[in-house]
Amino acid sequence: MEISQRKRKILTAIVENYIATAEPVGSKALAEVIGCSSATIRNEMAELTSMGYLEQPHTSAGRVPSPAGYRLYVNELMERQKLSEAETSAINDRLASKQKELDDLMAEVGRLTSSMTNYPAYALAMKAPAAVKRFDFIYVDANTFIVVALLTDNTVKNKLVHLPFSVNQEQIQTLSSLFNAHFTGVTDDEITDVLIRSTERAAGDTYGLVAVVAAFVMEVLAKTKTAPVRVAGASHLLNQPEYRDPDKAHALMNFISNGDRLLSDLPQMDGLEQDGLRVTIGPENLAEELRDSSVIMASYDAGGGMRGYIGVVGPTRMDYSSVAAKLSYIAAGLSRMLAGTDAPEGLNNKLVLKEMDRNE
Repeated sequence: MEISQRKRKILTAIVENYIATAEPVGSKALAEVIGCSSATIRNEMAELTSMGYLEQPHTSAGRVPSPAGYRLYVNELMERQKLSEAETSAINDRLASKQKELDDLMAEVGRLTSSMTNYPAYALAMKAPAAVKRFDFIYVDANTFIVVALLTDNTVKNKLVHLPFSVNQEQIQTLSSLFNAHFTGVTDDEITDVLIRSTERAAGDTYGLVAVVAAFVMEVLAKTKTAPVRVAGASHLLNQPEYRDPDKAHALMNFISNGDRLLSDLPQMDGLEQDGLRVTIGPENLAEELRDSSVIMASYDAGGGMRGYIGVVGPTRMDYSSVAAKLSYIAAGLSRMLAGTDAPEGLNNKLVLKEMDRNE
């Protein structure tokens, strides 16, 4: 049922007055704001009550908004406030300081590792793979709905979906139920074409709504896995006779300095134990630029569901034992500092030698 502008104005005033005072709102309190007589406002309030947008706690009391009244207010009536410049600055500063703390630590760890080993080093901290804990689908109108995803790291992501066709509230509720049943607790890698098609059949979806929401979910989950790579000491390569060829040295230094490329082409990090290392030698590396080099990598517990990695890149004749010992000790110290765990004592030399034997 269409609500008149006067009713909208009265409902808005009641919601905002009740938010401010926590007391039921009567017609006299609204007369000056609305510019109508108390009798007219009482009649309008009675109609809003019969429509389900207001409630009357007591017979002689004023009205309070119902859940439906709040929903209408949020969707259509409330004025979108803008944060003050001071508020936005305070929020941005706090967020930036937290990110800067982690970035500064990763940069310092990279510099420390490079100075201790005399090889180029990298450091990063990655979140554990996230999944969606719960979906909420909010119907706005026939051509619009909102997808809200609560992730397992307790962050919330949302997307406003505009449609070139009409849907009803029941269809959106069906989508919500199906996504909560089949898309919660899964990583982006587990959202397959088979899962999407089966959900489309269950929803009777011939418009591609499931695919649109699934694409949003995969994009959100993929972003939770990205992490900046801090690289230090690339110039250490110039001290090694293997890289006296300027073209060879330049190509490898450019590769190492590109954190995103380095991260995508590094050896797979899955399966590294907290006190373990991974050694890849020469042609075992995926990247062409690393085919004449070796990479040693160690992991550490960064706390808060995050995993960190440090590593060095150098010639295949690098001092594996020395570098592995230093990486292991630095990783153990980081785990102690960031996660409060007991770090392993010393170096698991047997693990390193076993890995090297396998690679020979």
